[in-house]
Amino acid sequence: MTAIDAALLLTAGCVAGGMNALAGGGSFITFPALLLAGLPSVAANASSTVALVPGSLASVYAYTTGRYRLPFLDLGSVRLPLVLAVSAAGGLLGAVLLVSTPLATFDRVIPWLLLFSTLTFAFGRRMGTWLRRRLRIGAATLLPVQFLLGIYGGYFGGAVGIMMLAAWSLLDGADLKALNPTRTMVVAVTNAVAVGCFVIAGEVWWAQTLLVLAGALGGGYAGARIGQRLPVAVVRVIVIAITVGMTIIFFRRAYR
Repeated sequence: MTAIDAALLLTAGCVAGGMNALAGGGSFITFPALLLAGLPSVAANASSTVALVPGSLASVYAYTTGRYRLPFLDLGSVRLPLVLAVSAAGGLLGAVLLVSTPLATFDRVIPWLLLFSTLTFAFGRRMGTWLRRRLRIGAATLLPVQFLLGIYGGYFGGAVGIMMLAAWSLLDGADLKALNPTRTMVVAVTNAVAVGCFVIAGEVWWAQTLLVLAGALGGGYAGARIGQRLPVAVVRVIVIAITVGMTIIFFRRAYR
């Protein structure tokens, strides 16, 4: 690993941590950065997840402390510990599926996952609003959906936080802005369980991961502090531009 690689990974972690706190999409920065640093795609995805979990926890701490702190909330009649347990189970299954996927297969699946994540990031909130006008769900529907989102989060995870908010918006009385700390915590727990699987499977490249992790810690905390005061519209536009660009690059890389 060269000094340029180290600077790239540290910067990518910082930017991604801030993006995850403000609007999501941080893995669109760290995953390509780890690939550029020479990691195979499955290891890059696993290492990216490992590196971003502490940054997510830093965001949770920032959201729930200080002058503008926000509390964790249950999801309607569904208690938060149950949501965490279901999400963790899904995250574990998703991680097992990832480490079981052949490298060549994952390389060809990546562009489609990025495209799905990009569309979700760009239109997920609007779709959530559209669905909310026409549909309401309860605990019996939310928990299976949450389990599937946990699987996706453990396997890849791009824009999973937005997917969760879209699902939660279908619950009566859901305040999406107030659910930001809850969303960050659920994603962090989902990914933390996946991390254990990646470590056991030996898919984590620690030197590169720790550099991204260090940057994500600072970026995650700073991003959450900024997010308590400022609108995120500009950040979303930047993130969408990044995700579109990365999706095009990976399609060309996989199918050239």
